[in-house]
Amino acid sequence: MTALIDKYKKEVAPALREEFGYKNTMQIPRLEKVVINMGLGEAIANPKLIDSGVYTLTRIAGQKPMVTKSRTAISNFKLRADMPIGVMVTLRGVRMYEFLERLIVAAIPRIRDFKGVSGKAFDGRGNYTLGVKENLIFPEIDYDKIEKVKGLNISIVTTATSDAEGKALLRGLGMPFRN
Repeated sequence: MTALIDKYKKEVAPALREEFGYKNTMQIPRLEKVVINMGLGEAIANPKLIDSGVYTLTRIAGQKPMVTKSRTAISNFKLRADMPIGVMVTLRGVRMYEFLERLIVAAIPRIRDFKGVSGKAFDGRGNYTLGVKENLIFPEIDYDKIEKVKGLNISIVTTATSDAEGKALLRGLGMPFRN
């Protein structure tokens, strides 16, 4: 068990229950999954970028990512159907909490000129998406093994029904919002 799971059970869940007046413990918002996606559109010209992306996400997430492929052909981009164009990984359970803990404690504070993450990136149903411009903020990444610095998207899926509930859940877990 990670410290973040203990914090959720002992502090965050009771606070959310009191704040929103839930009668049933199953109504309390909780984390469902974290999806990390890295789009590698430049892999059309340089297929070695896919291997670099797989290495990067494996180091960050702790499990092997899935290579995503294009669905249709787009001649203007020299893209054919079923070409590898990205990598993604879905984290659940203990790995999800370990990743979030590393993200909040170690990675986010390493962002240059950091003033907090935007509180407006919710989707209307309590899910939050965070864009990271450089994957080098994660301490697990070896700078010498990266061919090109790429960004990635981190989607945090919750069981919350509204943005206010999702924001309260993530704030309770330690996500540093600026607004």
